[in-house]
Order: sequence, then C-alpha cells, then structure tokens
Amino acid sequence: MVLLRMVLPRLRRITALSVCALALGACSSQPSSTVDGGGTAAPGSVSSPVVGKRWNLLLVGTSDRLSMPNKPYFEVARDGSVSGSDGCNQFTGSVRFGDSQRIDFSELTATRMACANPQGAQQVRDMLDNAYRYLIDHDRLVFFGPNSLVLGGFRDAS
Repeated sequence: MVLLRMVLPRLRRITALSVCALALGACSSQPSSTVDGGGTAAPGSVSSPVVGKRWNLLLVGTSDRLSMPNKPYFEVARDGSVSGSDGCNQFTGSVRFGDSQRIDFSELTATRMACANPQGAQQVRDMLDNAYRYLIDHDRLVFFGPNSLVLGGFRDAS
C-alpha cells in the first residue's frame, strides 16, 4: 500500500509528460532565425518565459536525480546568452527560441575542472545540447528531444 502511494504520483507525472510530449511532437516547426520567442521584445533581446530566471536541475530523464558537488543550473539573459553550471563546471553559450516552444542552445563552452561526477556533468550538458522543445508547468521546465522524449527537467529557483 505504501509502495502504491509512492509509485502512483510518479506514474501520473510520467503519463502527463508523455501526453505533453505527444502533443508537442505533433507540432512540427523549425527553429526561428531570430532570438525572439514570439512575444514582444526589443530588437536583439529574447522573449520567453524561460528568460530572466534561475533554473535548478530537478531530474535527468524522467527519474534520475544526480548527486553533484554543486547544484546544476542555468540562466538565460535578455540578450540570448545563457550561463550556468553543470554541477562541476561553469558554462556559457547562447539560446534561441522559436514557435511552439522550440528551443536551441548553441555555442556551449565549459571550464574543465576536475569533478567527482564527470558523467553527471556531461549528462546535464548533453540535455541542453539536445533540447528541442520545452514545456513550463507552474515552476517546472521540462526539455524534450527531437524525438519528443523527455530529456529532463529544471525547477524555477528565482
């Protein structure tokens, strides 16, 4: 009974994310050639609900919680630049937003410090590199790959 109470909410979340992934997968669009996410923004600035917040890593995939020396996070500035930490190394790059919650991180570069969990740090960077679409549900940001599978999620820490 206790196991059922623990598993049932997780199954509901996975089902909800799967439905969202299918819905997003049905919307096929190419990335926008500008950094504008469809909202009204000044020239050279980014418009998206992702911008201006600190996003802390919640999960990799649908259930993997990483044990990292530091909490992985990222932030997107209004100019389209992104910065953060993969849990070991600092990284910077740029991001573009397109129609239908399309997202494209590019030019990500990171420091190369020794790390207690280099595989976990690489998983975080891979998630950003492979992100194709996003979904925001309350304070959670979920990334999907081009195949509509969940890559992982972050929580708004602002």
